[in-house]
Amino acid sequence: MNPFSELPIPALAMQIYVIVMLVLVVAGTLFDVWHKRSAAYFFAAEKKGREARTREIDSGEKASIAAKTIAHDVLASGEFCNQRRRAAHLLTMYGFVLFVVTTAILVFGYADTEAAAPAIWPLLWWLGALMVCIGGYWFWFKIRVDVAAEGNPWYRIVQADLFILSLLGTTTFALIWAVLEAAGAGWLATLFFWLFIIAATVLFGSVPWSKFAHMFFKPAAAYQRRISDADGGRQNLPPPADKPEQFGLGIKREAPRHY
Repeated sequence: MNPFSELPIPALAMQIYVIVMLVLVVAGTLFDVWHKRSAAYFFAAEKKGREARTREIDSGEKASIAAKTIAHDVLASGEFCNQRRRAAHLLTMYGFVLFVVTTAILVFGYADTEAAAPAIWPLLWWLGALMVCIGGYWFWFKIRVDVAAEGNPWYRIVQADLFILSLLGTTTFALIWAVLEAAGAGWLATLFFWLFIIAATVLFGSVPWSKFAHMFFKPAAAYQRRISDADGGRQNLPPPADKPEQFGLGIKREAPRHY
């Protein structure tokens, strides 16, 4: 069932809302880049890498590195060594993509219209929301509290948790709203629709204060790291722990003494 076929607000209002959320993401990401000087950091690291490189790499090798970055770091989330963490992240990531894309398709193509949406789109919307909930709640209640991972109690909330909590709120309230709407729950369905809207507004409007923008920065950072590894210009690694004095980082350390 298409949850957007009978909205409690005009379809045009919902379409405008989706556009506003997109603008908030773009504006929030640009503000995050400016405020945290992320772009300046990347350009400075790239310049240092160019100055220190020991070999030139051609466009073919760069294309190969880009393909490896997309396959390993983006599509497979290869930066996670812990397999449970990676599985939860992939469920959440692909579920979020499905949820956002199908929401846009259903809102702009089939909201409050007589034409029924092809069954595949509502199915993917439900699947995407469920994937986010499975991956997100798995992370929050099982992985995050594991001392081998982060060891934080589920009830400890910090600013960095704003993204995952607002994302879980968005998909959870969306699913409850869709179920209640299908059941003809009336005002209760409308209540959860507005909770869904509030959670989504927090999710897309809090980009400068959450980890939302990281999904755009991480592929760029991974690609830059692979380029630096390939041309020998990687400069952002910490110095060896036993030789900090070579890099002007403190005094020479003595070997530990055992009595």
